[in-house]
Amino acid sequence: MLAGRGAVVVDADRLAREVVAVGTAAFQAVVERFGPGVVAADGSLDRRALAGIVFGDPAALADLNAIVHPPVRAAISERLVELGGTDTVVVLEIPLLVESGRSYGESAVIVVDCPEEVARRRLVDRGMDEADARRRMAAQASRAERLSAADVVIDNSGPVEALAPQVADLWATLRSIQ
Repeated sequence: MLAGRGAVVVDADRLAREVVAVGTAAFQAVVERFGPGVVAADGSLDRRALAGIVFGDPAALADLNAIVHPPVRAAISERLVELGGTDTVVVLEIPLLVESGRSYGESAVIVVDCPEEVARRRLVDRGMDEADARRRMAAQASRAERLSAADVVIDNSGPVEALAPQVADLWATLRSIQ
């Protein structure tokens, strides 16, 4: 919704997929650490197999994060340099911002929030196994931790239509602090 209003969105999850693409150093490091079982038949990273290993094993997850996060941070920083000096509103979409403890000089931390049971149900409704959804959520910062880091909270507990007025207010705020 913010992109639709003119913001440039830098998506950390998209960058994470790019840094582990076939042929990259991070791809090779992931395969070396987790073995050939994380390579799909087409030669790409089998994200489901990798998730099955790391969610539920904090040490394995830490190893994966140590491989993926540095090049993602570098890509984010590079993008911020490219956008520096413009009057563009830049939104860093970083699902693991709280977990990483990182800062990018952001003007505001915006948390899109809903109760954990709503988040879990939405994951299951999108095809994720209930147990997998629970493991992934348990590996993330708690709702309380995310909320305590927030400068702005967007309530996402209802239907998607309820987000529009909140995003309109947020956009006005972002434009005023830019």
